[in-house]
Amino acid sequence: MATVAARIPVPFEVYRYDPASGAPPHYQRFSLELAPHTPVLSALLRIREELDSTLALRYSCRSAICGSCAMLINSKSRLACQTPVGPEVAQYGRIVVDPMRNQPVVRDLIVDQRPFWSEYERIVPHLIPDPEHPMPEGRTNPMTPEQVDRFRETPRCIACGACYSACPAVEADPSFPGPMALAKLYRFVVDPRDGARRERLLRIQPGGLWTCLRCHLCTSSCPKDVRPSERIRDLKEMAIGLQGATESGSRHAVAFQTNIVERGLLNEMKLVRQTDGLVGLVGQIPQGLRMVRKKPELLHAPPRIEGLEEVRRIYAALKDPEEKGSA
Repeated sequence: MATVAARIPVPFEVYRYDPASGAPPHYQRFSLELAPHTPVLSALLRIREELDSTLALRYSCRSAICGSCAMLINSKSRLACQTPVGPEVAQYGRIVVDPMRNQPVVRDLIVDQRPFWSEYERIVPHLIPDPEHPMPEGRTNPMTPEQVDRFRETPRCIACGACYSACPAVEADPSFPGPMALAKLYRFVVDPRDGARRERLLRIQPGGLWTCLRCHLCTSSCPKDVRPSERIRDLKEMAIGLQGATESGSRHAVAFQTNIVERGLLNEMKLVRQTDGLVGLVGQIPQGLRMVRKKPELLHAPPRIEGLEEVRRIYAALKDPEEKGSA
């Protein structure tokens, strides 16, 4: 006979907010006896069915395919249908459920996703045929396995918004396109059938590409292992390869590498000058004086480290951005 999984007490704290009521946001506590493998989404639906029918949330497939049930579970952006209650209770002692970040809350766990989708539309998420190489009419346009492999993991994206919710760059600058939009942009930039590769890269470099903080929270929160932070890195290299270091973010990246290859240590004063030029350096004099008081060694170029040749060999072994940009 099949054994019934032992149930455990699961305390919930669920974010509640109804703008029509005029009451401020608050957390409502619930407690259920659940099998450890029970998804958080199933628990929330049971709360709505048995304890409070006013709880508002989004869901659809319940199979980690549609992405509708993305929310914060113990402060992490995840799919509720994919997150079992047992490990959460074991680690945190309770389950705190919040709506996704970086999007206005409509009610309870439902957010207004228009900012997320507007950034997606802004990157023009469809093929733009090359007029000089039109697609064969009435026939398929096959690609080689190697060309398909260049998409990396991006076709797996289900547009759940978990990465957008986890992104501190979106929080700091709402004009930042967000990880999903940039991962989708990468997918079209490397598509050999797309005729707008150059225009896409030229438009995105001053349009938010360098706002990425490289924290990798988007990658760690992605339920489909799309790795958007790695694709953003690739876009940066391709943009520099195409256009060169033309604005602050790209100049900073190139200067950082040049500094390390030169001595193995970062020359911070030189980095500022290479990034922002003499005019930018003058503008940062007050901050620079404060830094020098605490770190007087900034006034001197750092010594060359032992093993510098090994560092240089590592950089030489990496793929050149120019080569990647022209691939």
